[in-house]
Amino acid sequence: MKKIISVLLMVALIATVAIGFAACGEEPASSSDTGLKTVESGKLHMATNAAFPPYEMLADDGVGYEGIDVEIATEIATMLGLELIVDDMDFSSVITAVQEGKSDIAMAGLTVTDERKLNVDFTDTYAKGIQVIIVKEGSSIVDVDGLDGAKIGTQEGTTGYNYCSAAPEDGGYGEDNVVAYQNGATAIQALLNGQVDCVVIDNEPAKEFVKANAGLKILETEFANEDYAIGVSKENNELLTEVNNALKTLIDNGTVQKIVDKYINAN
Repeated sequence: MKKIISVLLMVALIATVAIGFAACGEEPASSSDTGLKTVESGKLHMATNAAFPPYEMLADDGVGYEGIDVEIATEIATMLGLELIVDDMDFSSVITAVQEGKSDIAMAGLTVTDERKLNVDFTDTYAKGIQVIIVKEGSSIVDVDGLDGAKIGTQEGTTGYNYCSAAPEDGGYGEDNVVAYQNGATAIQALLNGQVDCVVIDNEPAKEFVKANAGLKILETEFANEDYAIGVSKENNELLTEVNNALKTLIDNGTVQKIVDKYINAN
């Protein structure tokens, strides 16, 4: 009987030691694990289209990303104890990526519209966007009225495309008069090649494109004014609240304005 008890005690001791070693071998909980529900533990995935300078673009090294949205998102992620991961994709996929749980936030010079509100929730506005018209020097188009009958280039999935392709009775020019390109750079190339008569796009990227391509200009007439905000899944109210609180702090303490000034005033 004593032998049996001794054997049982030994088995129990070995099991206890084994459990102890197993526990020591486990990865410790990440210090950035805030309890927030994100696509990847300890990370904040940002869906964007990195062809929209100065808001998001490839860095000079061709590997990383930079821009107004990237820096603001980095600050937000840090405040939440998370690491920012940039998910670069076509602009038309940005909202879908958040809806389908592939990314946590959508931040791509994203304008708040009633249609997009059906698919994601938005934070407070952090920047203003102005839609403008780019034409070739010497173009017969001198203001918004000149877009009637013109072939208009836009970026697919953008509000610029939506405004221009709407039916004439709704203030647009009809789908037949609008060409949607994968990104702004491709639309600009089409303008240079004479495939379209003008390009409607956000003002800040427009400045970059005009600066990089001789023979183009921005018309003084504004096409539309918009609000930029961050999109978050409708299924993740806690993340929306935390991201919005962080954004408010960054706006109030002047960080957002400093980031905007860094990219825009320098241009």
